[in-house]
Amino acid sequence: MPSDYDKEAYPEPPRQTPVVDKQTALPNPALILSKLFYYSVDLPVTTFRDVVDSIRAKNKPVYYHQKFRRVPDLTECQEGDYTCYYEAEMQWRRDYKVDQEIVKVVQERMRACQQREGFSYNQNCAKEIEQFNETMKNFQLRYGDLGAYASGRKCLMKQKERMIAAQAQNA
Repeated sequence: MPSDYDKEAYPEPPRQTPVVDKQTALPNPALILSKLFYYSVDLPVTTFRDVVDSIRAKNKPVYYHQKFRRVPDLTECQEGDYTCYYEAEMQWRRDYKVDQEIVKVVQERMRACQQREGFSYNQNCAKEIEQFNETMKNFQLRYGDLGAYASGRKCLMKQKERMIAAQAQNA
């Protein structure tokens, strides 16, 4: 700071915060209403919720680890057993979603490796790329060309056609 600066242009700030002069002896009505609301509504509700949460925390069901029992495949269902057909279809849909998530995880690992390695990803990420290609090949073999209205029955027919083609090729 230069030695010849103008002190009147930039006066020094006050050293202490000034005290607010209270003009009335009456209490603030907003403060009274807020305290009334806090003690009559907010505090009891919060206390009740804390008690309920502590009770529920002891026996909290973990919804994201739901385990479904394996149901028979469509090939194991009796003819005309529509309940078995429905259960097999729901099982196929769960398997389809799980396989989609597996592909996403493997793809995410491959992309993270490519991002991390930069231009030399072909050499350094060969294992991840090979794993992704194998996963995608298996996914396409099972679920590819099923269309938008894929179902367990269509997937089973595709598998049957693939097996017949393999037998015809071997014979």
